[in-house]
Amino acid sequence: MPGAQATLLQYDAPYPIYALDWCEPQAHRVGTSFRLALGSFTEDMKNRISIIGLMDERSLWEEELDQLNPNPSSNPNTPGLGNNSSRGGSVAPPQDFVCLAEAHHGFPPTKISWQPGSAHKLNGQYNDMSGGMPRELLASTADGLRIWEYTQNAEAAGNQFGKSTPAPLSGRLQQRVILTGTKGQNNGQMAPLTSFAWNTIDPQRIVTASIDTTCTVWNINSQTAVTQLIAHDREVYDVAWLPGSTDIFTSVGADGSLRAFDLRSLEHSTILYETPVAKPTRPNPGTSPAPRTTSSSLLRIAFNPNDANYMATFHQDSSEVQVLDMRSPGQPVADLKAHKGQVNAIAWGRSDAMLATG
Repeated sequence: MPGAQATLLQYDAPYPIYALDWCEPQAHRVGTSFRLALGSFTEDMKNRISIIGLMDERSLWEEELDQLNPNPSSNPNTPGLGNNSSRGGSVAPPQDFVCLAEAHHGFPPTKISWQPGSAHKLNGQYNDMSGGMPRELLASTADGLRIWEYTQNAEAAGNQFGKSTPAPLSGRLQQRVILTGTKGQNNGQMAPLTSFAWNTIDPQRIVTASIDTTCTVWNINSQTAVTQLIAHDREVYDVAWLPGSTDIFTSVGADGSLRAFDLRSLEHSTILYETPVAKPTRPNPGTSPAPRTTSSSLLRIAFNPNDANYMATFHQDSSEVQVLDMRSPGQPVADLKAHKGQVNAIAWGRSDAMLATG
């Protein structure tokens, strides 16, 4: 838009941030449009996850209205974004967000995610109605799959939009379940989990990836592992459900392959893409082919939400991103080359065929 200006919202966490997820807006709840879950990364057992929320959402709307219809009498000292004039000089910028709840996590969370928006429309053990409001859940992975419940205190939950500013730690974050076992056994020893994916069609179903080469599909309502399978020859780094499916998911790992699994037929998997083995610079007669190195590991997988045929992935220590078509496995349909440094993250846009890489 001509003349549009970017708005900066800032929160200075007391720890390095590794995991992050934005809560899906909920019409029946105040403040969910600007609520985020954060996970720390510290080299000790003092990691934590935090829920933060915007201190005053009114500042966003007032700023937009001021641009359309300037009002000299408007209050320049509106908390949050409306007080940009006080940020000059040596004055420390105020916090736009406030920490609403916090919980100890031990190991650093490898991923954190709010439950899909579709979960709020369902009933069940983790989505039952309490006072007319479904529970707010989020999940995290590290040494196990943890399910958390976030609740607001009675006063905060009863606030109407714009009526008051949320107080620090006005909510509560409680661990409801930790799943650490295998199929038929819970609370056992489990290898560290690297990632997970929440099924948007059946929100009680989560698939996790582990460094022990396995993927596990969990039913969080029954707190059991539905199935566990050896997915790769080496560590599994990421998983993703096929959009619109409750049975098909894909995974990537250190063996350099991208595979698809169908829960209705687990006798075999489909290799959609495999990293070509690097040729030795000086091949010697009689020697075995060069083994894959860490540079061939595939780290992340993401589906295009608007066209489930397309997905993106990238290699460890690589500056390129591969776009693949499930209908034509084996070779990428596009190699995106725009970065000078290594790629660490990918995300598709919710509209059009837009892909962000970083």
